[in-house]
Amino acid sequence: MARSKLGTKPAYFHILLALSKGSKHGYALMGEIEARSEGRVKLGPSSLYYSLAKLLEAGLISEEDVPEEEAGDSRRRYYALTPEGRERIETETRILRSVLTHARAMGFAGDEP
Repeated sequence: MARSKLGTKPAYFHILLALSKGSKHGYALMGEIEARSEGRVKLGPSSLYYSLAKLLEAGLISEEDVPEEEAGDSRRRYYALTPEGRERIETETRILRSVLTHARAMGFAGDEP
């Protein structure tokens, strides 16, 4: 898959955002995404690992070495954001900001009164 051809699905955006502060393993990603979304977004293992594979293939994330403190658990794989992944977050955030500006101008966006 060409790096520029991967569309940004909500799951991809949530994963990239979760990795923006450092590398994490899959279970930690699921927990952070669910917590940050206040339970509205729950990625199951199948969705998560499918998305991780696509993000790896697109070069937006990379697989990292297991940290020393986790070295005994070889099943865990750690993922980190690449510079291209950081660029993607910035681009998608600009797009979302623009959409939100238009939604607010039309009287939407769910802002509290």
